[in-house]
Amino acid sequence: MEIATIICIVIAVLALLAIGFVIIYNRFQENIIRINEVESDIDNVLRKRFDLLNKSINIIKDKLPEVENPLSSIEELHSKKMTNFDLDRALYEAINEFDGYLEKIDDSELKKINLILNETEAELIAYRKYYNDITTDYNRLRHKFPTNIVAIICGYKSRNYYDNKNISKADNLKL
Repeated sequence: MEIATIICIVIAVLALLAIGFVIIYNRFQENIIRINEVESDIDNVLRKRFDLLNKSINIIKDKLPEVENPLSSIEELHSKKMTNFDLDRALYEAINEFDGYLEKIDDSELKKINLILNETEAELIAYRKYYNDITTDYNRLRHKFPTNIVAIICGYKSRNYYDNKNISKADNLKL
């Protein structure tokens, strides 16, 4: 074989490897973009829930003046920096407290807030499922050959599921 033929074969193989790398890289990027978009959607819904609960504090104080600090967990959240995982858990605690006040107070504004909280809960359930589905796809790419080579080269780490399960605990998934 001539040197020119060997060089052409090497260039063709390198070109195929480069094309394969780009295709796999783009699959990772697509998943990362989808994860970031749904994280933003989750963040917006959590902020909406926080604002609704914050708004209900004054209504509760007006209707039940004997209660000094209703939804104290919401007021504590003002100064904290936390992840969406932690904020979601904290909001559930506050919503449980809110439900207790809802039983004591017959107010149309509180009922409207409760209705919107229920609607946002449905949104959150859908977003969590979508997030976990995309995260599963991403983590599977990270663990399968040959996509794991691209993940190592690009420094992609496993992502946590929304319920904060780590992929290392879920390694026994059928890949």
